[in-house]
Amino acid sequence: MGFSLGLVLGGVFVSTIGWRSGFYIGGALSASLFIVGIWTLPADHHVRSETPAPKRLAKEIDWIGAALASTTLAVFSYVLAVLSVDISRAKDATNIALLCLSASLVPAFIYWMRRREKAQKPALIPNGIWKNSAFTSICIMVLLAAAVMDGMEFYSNLFFQEIQDTSALGASLRLLPNLVMGACLQLTTGLIINRVPATWAVLVSTGLCAGAPLLMAVTNPHWPYWYTLFSAQLLSPMSGDVLFTIGLLVISDVFPPRTQALAGAIFNTVSQLGVSIGLTVTSVISASVTKRTQYADKSSPEALVPGYRASFWTMFACMLLAVAVGGAGLQKLGKVGMKRD
Repeated sequence: MGFSLGLVLGGVFVSTIGWRSGFYIGGALSASLFIVGIWTLPADHHVRSETPAPKRLAKEIDWIGAALASTTLAVFSYVLAVLSVDISRAKDATNIALLCLSASLVPAFIYWMRRREKAQKPALIPNGIWKNSAFTSICIMVLLAAAVMDGMEFYSNLFFQEIQDTSALGASLRLLPNLVMGACLQLTTGLIINRVPATWAVLVSTGLCAGAPLLMAVTNPHWPYWYTLFSAQLLSPMSGDVLFTIGLLVISDVFPPRTQALAGAIFNTVSQLGVSIGLTVTSVISASVTKRTQYADKSSPEALVPGYRASFWTMFACMLLAVAVGGAGLQKLGKVGMKRD
């Protein structure tokens, strides 16, 4: 709800008091919450240990694993950001070298995790955590869903402004159904998920979400908003919002307490990675298709529409893949969120 609300308010600020105001307001709110948190958040009460803190930090944290994972994600995210702006920069020697470095660090990280596990030492992300098919499937699905959910909001905004020539405020108002549906869906999912099989909830919501990019891909820019665009905005948050709720319940259901925090961190990291990958891939596809059009002005609506359509078709394919992954990996999930005595 906060993410969607911020997107809508951004359009309001651009059309009224200016885009800089959004950053000032965001910074002021963050600083206020920091100050309030000092007095309101409960203090931690750790069990005292005879081992000095420096030795515990050295032995109980996988520093090498953290460095490998952080470097891999940072380098990969940087290359994705560069390519999303200009796909032609994929030929730059620097970007090629960085991409190769990022790719080479992945097997190195896996090897290091295996070595730590064999030595019975703390591992940042133990390889064994991926043996749980339900968790692995949920992570893959949330990666795809996050990519599509963020991409839908981003490209819908561009479609309204660049193709239909609406103002930033008008585009924000057209995204409101997404915000309302997402908020209602989160609350509803939390209330009924213990009464329905989680597998069916995930598959049905993901299937419905696939309809959002499909509608955007086939829509005619000259059609009224209520023909297809309104329905696309209603369907857009279906998969992501249901998956986030069920995914966290799956973590608490299939993992012991000592592993739940780690699994939750991986789950959130995968979703953020999905956003980065999704925006980059769709941006590259959109720019490439637009560049190949016959129109001289590549920023004209006629040139942009084929590129946007290609991005929406890509999102549609991602949601179909998510349905396939869920159908294969969540067959034995059953109900989650049940109260345990």
